[in-house]
Amino acid sequence: MPFDEVADEIAGDEEHLVADAPGTWTDVPLRDALPSLSKLPPDEIRLVLPAPGDPRGLPGPGPFAGAALVAGEAVVARELGLIPEVRSHTSGSGVTFETVLWRVFALPAPTRAHSEPGTAEAEAELSTALAEATSRLTRLDVAQWRPELAGALAALRRPDAGIDLPPGFDPRARRLFARASVLDRVLALAEHASPGSAVNAYEAHERTDALRPLVLACRMALVASCNAPLTGS
Repeated sequence: MPFDEVADEIAGDEEHLVADAPGTWTDVPLRDALPSLSKLPPDEIRLVLPAPGDPRGLPGPGPFAGAALVAGEAVVARELGLIPEVRSHTSGSGVTFETVLWRVFALPAPTRAHSEPGTAEAEAELSTALAEATSRLTRLDVAQWRPELAGALAALRRPDAGIDLPPGFDPRARRLFARASVLDRVLALAEHASPGSAVNAYEAHERTDALRPLVLACRMALVASCNAPLTGS
């Protein structure tokens, strides 16, 4: 896929800029910065979704690792690390809009990343975590979800043609990405849902504890599917 098309696919209707890209002295549009990655094999450009206590995918300690942990998402491209930052703006007429600034970090070469699971391992871990979380939540009798959750949970049981990886990924990676993407939306909604029948602090804590392994498994499934080796279109 040409870099112009990649930039359009990433940005959509948003404005994406890149700061500190190699060979630039000011912020540049995403399409102007992507060619600096053109010499890298696709498998060397990796998604990382780190969290406090779980730095998998990051190189050793440093400014990039610290910033990536705060952001919760980043891209590692051999000797470069990119971290997106969403910025809100208000126009003179009062309209609020967002832009995304990708900040580029120089990484030590070669980078030594913490190990990441493959798609088979991540798929198995996701299935196990989902079954265990469902069992625990059932025992807690947490049934009073927000209405949006019902539809999202139902989507986990059927293919979602609207969520897919680009051409070149194998069927397992595509299946894992679609399932984890839907589940990620479920968990985001659950985080803001009322505690349902878990009416006291202890039961609310138990629900959060039940979801924690599922959050981790979902995050690793997204990483594994996006970083799966390409097989061709």
